[in-house]
Amino acid sequence: MFDARMSDWLGQLAERTPAPGGGAVAALCAASAAALLEMVANYTTGNKWADREEAMKAIVTEAAELRARAAQLAVDDAAAFGAVGEAYGLPKATDEEKAARSAAIQDATLGAAEPPIQVGRVAMRIVAIADEMVEPANPNVLSDVGVAAATARAALSGSITNIAVNAAFLTDDDAARGLLDRVGELERAMKQADDVAARIVERLKK
Repeated sequence: MFDARMSDWLGQLAERTPAPGGGAVAALCAASAAALLEMVANYTTGNKWADREEAMKAIVTEAAELRARAAQLAVDDAAAFGAVGEAYGLPKATDEEKAARSAAIQDATLGAAEPPIQVGRVAMRIVAIADEMVEPANPNVLSDVGVAAATARAALSGSITNIAVNAAFLTDDDAARGLLDRVGELERAMKQADDVAARIVERLKK
């Protein structure tokens, strides 16, 4: 059940304010996906699953770390976006101020791309773990592995969008290309997530 804090956060998201925004949502998608895998792994322990319990305990540990990392990235994303807003608010009355403002905007924009890049990396790892769990997971919660993969896919897609929008606002073409070069691996992870979800649906139909 959603508590008051989640309700408050969603209210903030709905307001006409720059942050939290899509980057934070993508990060929380990754955190949710990690939590689901953590839950599935916890359900795949005990006497019935003794042959894979150690592997599942390792997944619990890693998934918890990924969940915490993604949750922190939601905070980092809001802070990075705030820095962009502050840069745009710098004075621009003189040529020197205009130059300093432009440089600050570029630095902040490049910095704002870092949380989405990191969210994408977290989501990639979550998809890889989900892929590994299709066969050994407790069948009673196998659908949650599929939901985790789909939710991580949303995090990947959101990360790609946010990387692209930051790249579009960079005047340094090399820096922009450097950001966009990160997109390919995230797109491949999206295809892997689709494959994981499809395999699980096929298993559930049997």
